[in-house]
Amino acid sequence: MSSPDLKKLRTRIDQIDDKILDLLNSRAQVVLEVGKAKAGASREFYVPSRERAIFERLQTQNPGPFPNDSVCRVFREIISASLSLELPMKVAFLGPQSTFTHVAAMEQFGLSAQLVPQKSIPSVFEEVERGRAYYGVVPVENSTEGVVNHTLDMFIGSDLQVIAEVLLEISHDLLSQSGKLEQVSKVVSHPQALAQCRRWLEENLPDTPQMDLASTAAAAQMAAEDTAVAAVASQAAARQYGLQIVKARIEDNPNNFTRFLVIGRKTPEPSGRDKTSIMFSVRDEPGILYRMLEPFSKRDINLVKIESRPMKQKAWEYIFFLDLVGHVEDQQIATAIEELRGYCHFLKILGSYPIAGPGEKE
Repeated sequence: MSSPDLKKLRTRIDQIDDKILDLLNSRAQVVLEVGKAKAGASREFYVPSRERAIFERLQTQNPGPFPNDSVCRVFREIISASLSLELPMKVAFLGPQSTFTHVAAMEQFGLSAQLVPQKSIPSVFEEVERGRAYYGVVPVENSTEGVVNHTLDMFIGSDLQVIAEVLLEISHDLLSQSGKLEQVSKVVSHPQALAQCRRWLEENLPDTPQMDLASTAAAAQMAAEDTAVAAVASQAAARQYGLQIVKARIEDNPNNFTRFLVIGRKTPEPSGRDKTSIMFSVRDEPGILYRMLEPFSKRDINLVKIESRPMKQKAWEYIFFLDLVGHVEDQQIATAIEELRGYCHFLKILGSYPIAGPGEKE
């Protein structure tokens, strides 16, 4: 291609970029008008179902060649910046920065949100409960290592609702200052991260001691301070702490996902593809486990998860956590939950929220 032709193409790109910039500012102006219309109203300014509808509509209408996944990423940041015009959005997450929970928070809220790291899961709940943050992001389960019990336990005494979920593919890298395997004399990380890489570490560093730390980011920080230490952490942590990748993707299961919950004060409106989470404790009597599932079975309601946790106040009694497909405003769902309530000591609806990623239709 000749230089004049290339110059013309670049000029066209500049003209298109100018149009995009004009449209972004036009959109921002409408967002400001929406903010004025909401002033004094009780409606939430962050609506996950509305975002879902935007992403799905744009992906359906996208003729290409711009990839659909990139459409979502671009519009995630446009929406994030737009929301910051309405009201600075403070979001608490289980920190520190560059942990997978931090990545999940960025995936959900974009880079324009004010993401504030917290030292513990109870601290995330407290920030939202006391109104110091609008929302919080906490891990709840991993496809390899199972549930995060601390998160489930927090819902027992909290009135916060689940307003969204985030599914994040978890990929672990071995990081160090030198990037050389032979210089590693200690491996550090969060216990779950080490467990998810157990087979690779046993095969490649069988005699190397391992140390549990509070987070993968804390492990990366230690590796940045000690040339003999390697951390199991994310690529985000490698970038933040200036580390080299000794080996990428060392997780034992390549299909490794962690589910995160976004907590807030109000259940979002139905999106058309939702999940409802409840917790309850049932009376101890013959056949009770069958009867607690029957209200959902006879209405063909899809139960996607059930988990039990021991009650700390009484031995051998349990609290059950149940996820089902549907929104609590759906009549069949509401009726089934009320029927279950008749068998329970107590029952709490934790929230209805859009299903993350591809899932089943209601």
